[in-house]
Formats: sequence, structure tokens, C-alpha cells
Amino acid sequence: MSEVSSRALLETLIGFPTVSRDSNLALIEFIRDYLARYDVPSELFYNDERTKANLFATIGPRDRGGVVLSGHTDVVPVDGQPWTVEPFRLVEQEGRLYGRGTADMKGFIACVLAAVPDFVSRDLQMPVHLAFSYDEEIGCLGVRPMLAEIGKREHKPVLCLIGEPTELKPVLGHKGKLAMRCCVKGAPCHSAYAPYGVNAIQYAARLINRLEEIGERLSDPRHHDDRFDPPFSTVQTGTIKGGRALNIVPAECEFDFEVRALPGFDASEVADELQRFAESDLVPKMQAVKPDTGIRLLPLSAYPGLATPPDSEAASLLSLLSGSDAFGTVAFGTEGGLFNEVGIPTVVCGPGSMDQGHKPDEFVSIEQLDGCDAMLRRLADHLETMSGS
Repeated sequence: MSEVSSRALLETLIGFPTVSRDSNLALIEFIRDYLARYDVPSELFYNDERTKANLFATIGPRDRGGVVLSGHTDVVPVDGQPWTVEPFRLVEQEGRLYGRGTADMKGFIACVLAAVPDFVSRDLQMPVHLAFSYDEEIGCLGVRPMLAEIGKREHKPVLCLIGEPTELKPVLGHKGKLAMRCCVKGAPCHSAYAPYGVNAIQYAARLINRLEEIGERLSDPRHHDDRFDPPFSTVQTGTIKGGRALNIVPAECEFDFEVRALPGFDASEVADELQRFAESDLVPKMQAVKPDTGIRLLPLSAYPGLATPPDSEAASLLSLLSGSDAFGTVAFGTEGGLFNEVGIPTVVCGPGSMDQGHKPDEFVSIEQLDGCDAMLRRLADHLETMSGS
């Protein structure tokens, strides 16, 4: 059976518009059928609506741990972005391959699929597992049911390599994230009688100011970790809406905020402090005017940070595969912390740069794809020669 290049596979993958709000099943079914051509069976883990699925497959012996190659299949929207090429059709220009998801992160998935014939042909002493997820872009949501199952298995993988775009530089860490929504219920009235109402926007503003104060405390040099940029945990309010007209005291206001937390810092501490401030300082004043007012905090999404030790076996293998022990961190999050939580040490290394991710005219260079192909050949060499355990 003839082999397929990573470029050709990327062209196919880009043709599936797997924006997180939509289904990824057509792409997953393509991967399932592609693997079946090489007699590699796949397991699918569906969402409750069966509109999306994760895929897990194993090449090599099944009585030992092995290495997971992990990537997410969803991409961010292109709505409102000034693309100069068709985002869901691969376009090659001057050594670059353009299209939504080329860097983040279908380029890596294409390289993994292109490596399947090589993996299959080897006498692997340790297996390689393929794990492709959905809904990573909206809070690392989709991978969780698949990880819940993998984590319970007798022969759990011993390492996960997530191929997020790092320009093939070895990465051992990233921050965690907590995203929350704050809902303020006020009491409306005519603005001429503003003191008789409860202005939801003004109370929301006090909460946002408190978040800014918390963020300033977290930026204190005593809390810095210079492996990260910025070197401290951050707090940011991203959206806000409320009010209907200038002459009506607003009855509702809600805003979304996020915490990007250094590994070892519990981001929920920020939400807990905000909740205490609301209950002790704000809600009593609101309910003194109207008893049915209040403030609620609702979780939107969360994932843990990653901090794999540089002296670990996972780091040693990453150094071998990438050809470098100049370990770094990335500012963006991955599913790595979730793999780590179920006992699978995780590292990050993949083709392309997140400088292109999420932007119009996203691209990955052919040189980066070639480099990833070479990295996966080194992995095959390693798995063929190492002793099983």
C-alpha cells in the first residue's frame, strides 16, 4: 500500500471545517478509515449528543504502556477575519501551507498519520498510541471522557507527546486556566430615581476592580516563576454586557473573567476571594435596597497547568526526539495537564508557531512539517530498540 505524505494528509484535514461549534465526525471517520487501511483499529469516544468524538488507536504490543501522540481536531472560527486565501482549502505559497488549523494543530496530526505506515512496519517493543480529541479550543472539554477510560487501563501509557505548535522546540510546561462568569442581578427603576434601584453595572464594576487588585498582588515578584512569560499568574476580564437604556437603572450585568495560573497556584483561590468579597461587602448593600438581588459565579471551563520535571524520563525522551535539551514553556494552554492528572507524564512539541494560530492566513511551513516527520521517525527508531516494560 502506497504511503501518503504529511502535506497531502494536511490538505485533506484542512478540508474538514471542524470549528468547535460544529461536528468533527467527518474528520474522525476519515482518520478511522485511514487507520483501518493499515489494519489499525480505532476506539471512538462520543459526546452525549453523538455529534463529536475522540479517537484512540494503538500500534504495537498491547501488553505494555507506550507513548501517546495527542492532538485536537477542532479549530477556532474564521468569522470576521480578513483572510486572503480560502481558510478551509490548503494553499501553498513560498514554502508555507495556509489554512485554518495548519499550525494549530492539524499539521501535527497530518505528520502522525503519515508516520502510521512506518510505525506499522516496525517491530515496536513499546506501542505508540494515537489520541485525537474534540473541543480543546473551548476549554479542553472533549478529551476528558477518553482520558477517564485510558486512565483506568492496566497498561496505561507511560508518556504523552502533545503536538501543539512550538516550532519543534521542547516544552515541559504551561499555565493552567480557570474561566468564570459573574452574574449580577440588580433592580431596575427610572434613572431619575437611581438610589431606589440597584445598579447591576456599578456592582459589576466593583467586582472587576477587585479582580484587578488580585491580579496586581499575583504579579508581585515574590510570586514569579521565570520559566514563564509573563512570569506570574494573571487575571483578566474579557467580556461584559448589561443595561438596556441610559435612563433605566440596569437590572442585569454579567462579565466573564479568566485566571491563567502558574503550576502550583490554585486558580480557584481567585474565584473564592471574589465570592467572599461579593457576599461580605456587596450583596448586603444590594439586598438592603431590594431583597431579591444578588451575585452568582458560574464556572465556564478549567484545565490544569503542566510542569514536567526536566530530569524526568519524559524530558529525556523529548530531548532525544527534538534534538535539544533547551526546555521551555509556552504561554498557551494544552490538554497536557489533564493527561498528567491521570498519571501520564506529558511534554509538548510540534510543528508551526502559535504566532500564526487563531489568526487570518494561518500557516505552517513545509520545513516544519519535514522536521516533525523526522522527529516521528526518531520515535519509531526508539520504540523499536527499547526494551518493553
